[in-house]
Amino acid sequence: MGPTRSLLGPIGLTLFLLAVDAAISMGLVSSMVSFLHHNGRGPFAVASPDASPFLLAGEPVNFVANHGHTTNAAGGTALIVVGLGGSIALWLERRERNKWDRSSSFFRIWTVLVLLSLLLTMAALIYTLAETAKTGGQAIDIAVARMYSHPSKYPDGRWTPENWYAAVLDLPLASANQRRVISGNLTIMRAWRWNLVALFILGFVLLALVVLEVLGMRKRGLQPVAMMDTLTTPLKRVDV
Repeated sequence: MGPTRSLLGPIGLTLFLLAVDAAISMGLVSSMVSFLHHNGRGPFAVASPDASPFLLAGEPVNFVANHGHTTNAAGGTALIVVGLGGSIALWLERRERNKWDRSSSFFRIWTVLVLLSLLLTMAALIYTLAETAKTGGQAIDIAVARMYSHPSKYPDGRWTPENWYAAVLDLPLASANQRRVISGNLTIMRAWRWNLVALFILGFVLLALVVLEVLGMRKRGLQPVAMMDTLTTPLKRVDV
């Protein structure tokens, strides 16, 4: 049987896709946060058909968005720790193999970071899906909303941004422009939620490839070297 084929190429491609997807995830979440701090704050004019119009505050009393912060952390970890760190790990690994036929210890350390990043992404995915399901299926009681009109906040229920603004769209909003803005940002909220699935899949594929590569190193007899040796070897070779 011939030597095990290196997977550094597929790892690099998957790493690139993961970094791009992580950047997209962070961009979508940041867009939602910007909306929450600006147009999402309302108030929204509600034109009730059987009574006078009233203003609805942009956020309810019980408004939960921690899953968005967790998602942003998962995206940032995948982009910086895994993406940037992985680029360095692959560069060091290729250099060690091409010049000295050995393996970089940084690559193995990075493997652990890939695992931790995947676990964080999985936690963010589960947390987001659980919160969305737990707070879904609600509707804004227009009588209660009128009673607690702006500047008061709607008191009933517990809401994620996605479910709250979906319920707001079910109300007879007086402003077509507000409806359009809310609808567009609601699409963004749903997009970053489902993008977590893609981020998890890419992270899982990357981890599988990296683990297979580490196992292949053992079959090829590539021995890891100490971190300081990896970083200082070029200087030592110049002095020889």
